Amino acid sequence: MRPAPKAKVRKARLLVSKVDPWSVLKMAFLLSVALGIVTVVGAVVLWTVMDLTGIFDQVNDLLAQVLGSEGGSFTVQQLISLGQVASFATIIAVVNVVLLTALSMLAAVLYNISATLVGGIGVTLTDD
Repeated sequence: MRPAPKAKVRKARLLVSKVDPWSVLKMAFLLSVALGIVTVVGAVVLWTVMDLTGIFDQVNDLLAQVLGSEGGSFTVQQLISLGQVASFATIIAVVNVVLLTALSMLAAVLYNISATLVGGIGVTLTDD
């Protein structure tokens, strides 16, 4: 019995000569929205963990020792509340969505311009 012949591996060399800016815009928007959600949730979780572990109380005690009686009844939670942290994280997330989407679109347009000059990026695909 003869062994079965080994299948020949196919290779295809392709060039990425153009990227559709509209598809880049849609994908960048979706990914940046996901990153924005992660930013807001991460900030809220971080603040909650810091509150539950007593870090804010330790900082308040340290400030009371450093400032003495001049500090009054100042607490860190008055300065940085959960609502303020969530609001600030949401603002940062919205700005990031706009900036990342616009920069991705600009990068796609710049890639298309440079690809017309140099031919694009070569990619080799194989069939294993």
